[in-house]
Amino acid sequence: MIRGTPRTVREALTTSRFLISVWPWRAYGHVLGTTVIAGMTLVPLAVPAAPWLFAVAGLWRPAPLSWTWVLVLVLVGGLLLGVVLPWVAAPVAWLERRRLRLVDGRALGAAPRGRIHYADPATWRAVAYLVLLVTVGALMSAAICGLLLFLVLLAGSPFLVDGTSVVTLGFTTVGTVDAAIPFAVAGVVALVLSPYPVALLASAHGAVARALLRDDNAPLRAELVEVAQSRARLVDLFEAERRRIERDLHDGAQQRLVGLTLRLGLAKVDLLPGSPAHAEVTAAHDEAKQLMTVLRELVHGIHPRVLTDRGLPAALGELADRAPVPVNVHADVPGRLPASVEAIAYFVVAEALTNVAKHSGAAEATVSAYRRAETLVLEVCDDGVGGADPVRGTGLTGLADRAAVVGGRMLLSSPPGGPTVVRVELPCD
Repeated sequence: MIRGTPRTVREALTTSRFLISVWPWRAYGHVLGTTVIAGMTLVPLAVPAAPWLFAVAGLWRPAPLSWTWVLVLVLVGGLLLGVVLPWVAAPVAWLERRRLRLVDGRALGAAPRGRIHYADPATWRAVAYLVLLVTVGALMSAAICGLLLFLVLLAGSPFLVDGTSVVTLGFTTVGTVDAAIPFAVAGVVALVLSPYPVALLASAHGAVARALLRDDNAPLRAELVEVAQSRARLVDLFEAERRRIERDLHDGAQQRLVGLTLRLGLAKVDLLPGSPAHAEVTAAHDEAKQLMTVLRELVHGIHPRVLTDRGLPAALGELADRAPVPVNVHADVPGRLPASVEAIAYFVVAEALTNVAKHSGAAEATVSAYRRAETLVLEVCDDGVGGADPVRGTGLTGLADRAAVVGGRMLLSSPPGGPTVVRVELPCD
């Protein structure tokens, strides 16, 4: 017994509530739709199939065509069908993927998009499905539809006879209501039980459609989506951890170091100048002040407070003030961006300016930041010697890796003699 809600007509067939569920009507709709779609599909296939029809007709005429003409017609027809069938199969496959939901609610994957590729196996699987649809599928669906109409005729036969004329019921005739009643009872019973064979046919059709119209890349796309989502979660987690470390250092270790520096300063005042103890405490006090400077730089490098408080334009301005070379900043970024994007943008510019100071020999640099639609664009330009190559070092590779974390990209222009332009685009939607 199936537990839970059936997802397919095949699963519904095994339940005791099948006849009073919606699945029989969905199976009827699928079978009837097969007949309609197959009939409509034959129209665009008539032209490329015409040479084959002429060849068959020529063989059965009193004056048949020569075998040379028959072979020519068969080859021309095959060529036309080979060219046209993929173009007809593509929209039919698109429709059949959606119609499959009537009898199979499981995900099938997105339909292929773009141009028809004759070397793609999925294209020829769609062609095979089309051929089966207009031949086997059309015949069986038409037979089922004809049988259902016949059963309706049997069930309504008592209302068709008038006692003066006979009514043909396919294999026999009836002329009175009493003679028609047994056929009506049989027709009603057959109609009540008809959902089972109709559902079996729809289930078989659905299985063929799932096998031939499946999306080969669906598992890969699902894995890529999961990787992208997990990467985004890791970025947020890393940013939260960075903030926690910065807060702990600023509010914990840095405050305690400030207290230690003050106590050493007070102890130095109480000691006799020139004494050995005074010299030791003075050295410890100077060391503590240097350590304060180092710790302050470390905290700033983990996550600058100005970025959190005032946003990216102010943080870029602070970077320019601290850079070893003169830097002009042009930032037009209205509003606040996601915290992860702001952090990555800040560190990308910081690393780019570090590369400028170390390797370019530039006299000045320019940093531009602006938002274009849902993309943050960063450009770092310098008037150095150029010739930057990601292969020769890890700095530029690190920039590209930082941008890729949030789905961005890095572009580089650095001809020999300069100038060098590093452009980073970060999605910020």
